[in-house]
Amino acid sequence: MLRCLLLLLTIFNFFLGFSQEEKESDSIADYYIRFEGDSVLQSSIPLDEVYIFGKLEFADKKEKLRYYILRRKTIKVYPYAKLASERLVELNDSLTKIKKKRHQKKYTKKVQKYIEGEFSAELKKLTRTEGQILVKLIHRQTGSTAFDLVKELRSGWRAFWYNTTAKAFKISLKEEFKPEEVHEDYLIEDILQRAFTYDKLERQKSVLDYDYAVLSNKWKNTTPKKAN
Repeated sequence: MLRCLLLLLTIFNFFLGFSQEEKESDSIADYYIRFEGDSVLQSSIPLDEVYIFGKLEFADKKEKLRYYILRRKTIKVYPYAKLASERLVELNDSLTKIKKKRHQKKYTKKVQKYIEGEFSAELKKLTRTEGQILVKLIHRQTGSTAFDLVKELRSGWRAFWYNTTAKAFKISLKEEFKPEEVHEDYLIEDILQRAFTYDKLERQKSVLDYDYAVLSNKWKNTTPKKAN
């Protein structure tokens, strides 16, 4: 899957007299259009990355069904992962303004109770596979596993029991999101990128270091590796 090189920039430059200032980069987001006129003031518009998605192809009906089930579950749980990431950023920002550790712990406990109250009712309704996808997406959005987040915010002992309980339902809180290595994780990323583009989900960039376009080209020519 190739990136769109935005050839419209050339058309704009030719007919409207815009000059394009290019910078050496692998990302289209680093390109700008500069408006030139009689005014001394100049402005630039950052361009978002644009992907051209290929047609989805499946080996058989069974594979197609699995993909659409994965898409439904991914779109369902993504908002929870996004919200968790936002709450974590808010928490960390607030903690930097609190000097005393005693007050930090007190504030953290209040946030924990709020988050648990906000999430618990809905999360109890998730299936096992939806729960595991959510764990992966939390890693995608925060860069930390669900286990590490619990350990950091509560205690190592609580994290151990959380993980043990999750294992009873075949869910690992230590699961990471690895679209470079696991084909299902790549499919989840592909589902997200399509949903962002078609405004089915609100975009939130992953904190992990990978390039979706590179992943797409890789998996086109690689035998899929199943998730553990």
